[in-house]
Amino acid sequence: MNFIKTAIDGVFIVEPKIFKDERGYFFESYNEEEFKKNGIPNRFVQDNQSESSEGVIRGLHMQKEPHAQAKLVRVVKGKVLDVAVDVRPNSPTFGKYVAVELSDENQRQLFIPRGFLHGFSVLSKKVIFAYKCDNLYCKEAEFGIRYDDPEIGVDWRVPPEKVITSPKDRMANKLSDLRKIHVR
Repeated sequence: MNFIKTAIDGVFIVEPKIFKDERGYFFESYNEEEFKKNGIPNRFVQDNQSESSEGVIRGLHMQKEPHAQAKLVRVVKGKVLDVAVDVRPNSPTFGKYVAVELSDENQRQLFIPRGFLHGFSVLSKKVIFAYKCDNLYCKEAEFGIRYDDPEIGVDWRVPPEKVITSPKDRMANKLSDLRKIHVR
């Protein structure tokens, strides 16, 4: 696997080595030892998968301490723009984000450490999205920031009139609200 550092410390793009032949392809999507060797010691305890349609934006979500989660995300089928926003207290990149196109063609993954909001927009007709988490989900620890918060300024690559999102995501907090709340 190739681990590529991004502009924000702790966030990595992970490119697997893909072996192709006349039967199709094979790759290792996760190897705990390889991740440890590359500075990612997290142990994953929960796998999640979702299906979404073109124009869907999910996010920006996170879990507050003590239920914070690091995530390893990837696309099984389709294409997304995946976004991780740094909301670690006192981080020099607080409010900044990394956006990476993940698809079944490039097979890239994104490692998102604890202390980041996460979201994605669907850029294909359908997407099957999978992710590993290093802590179990806790409903009471849910926290979200609006996907369209102008202070963050993500270009989701979906025209505003075609955005499909949940009422909860439309009503989420703003980044300025987060500055008032202690989130790790």
